[in-house]
Amino acid sequence: MDFIWWLLWIFWFTAYIYVVIVIITDLFRDQELNGWSKAAWLIFLIFLPFLTALVYVVARGKGMSQRAGARYVSAPESDEYKPAASANPADDIAKAKALLDAGTISQGEFDALKSKALGNQFFG
Repeated sequence: MDFIWWLLWIFWFTAYIYVVIVIITDLFRDQELNGWSKAAWLIFLIFLPFLTALVYVVARGKGMSQRAGARYVSAPESDEYKPAASANPADDIAKAKALLDAGTISQGEFDALKSKALGNQFFG
């Protein structure tokens, strides 16, 4: 039974530390609060931690979710990367052909450079 209580306390302490980290992160990301307000929240968070965390989440919870949502909306999506087409594909292909003819690169490397110059997405 002592082990279960110990696990329960560890769980609650870890959850509390997570909430405090989220609150501190939100405080520093908030552009509307001035420095003195942020300092006051941090001082109260140090001296009255549980009560301050509860009041902060109740009083500023909606703003916390809006700031977090705005952060994810403004993040660029990196799942669909498409290489940019070259400014002058003909010159790039000609340079790659010269390297292929000189034996510096293989046919596969030439095909990859040609595909990159044309801006095609080549997988394989």
